[in-house]
Amino acid sequence: MNKTVQSTFTFGIFLVIIGIIGKFFKWSQAEILLGLGIVFELLATLIFIWNKIKSNN
Repeated sequence: MNKTVQSTFTFGIFLVIIGIIGKFFKWSQAEILLGLGIVFELLATLIFIWNKIKSNN
């Protein structure tokens, strides 16, 4: 796993955790943070899959 995938995945996890904490405290931006976290997780997954496909060719 390269550094781009690792940092994107870590940032996504961070945003999801902050979003969950925000939902607990009823912050108005909690859903936005949760959504951004999920988007970063999907981006990290797509980059990881792309790198695996590219290295197999």
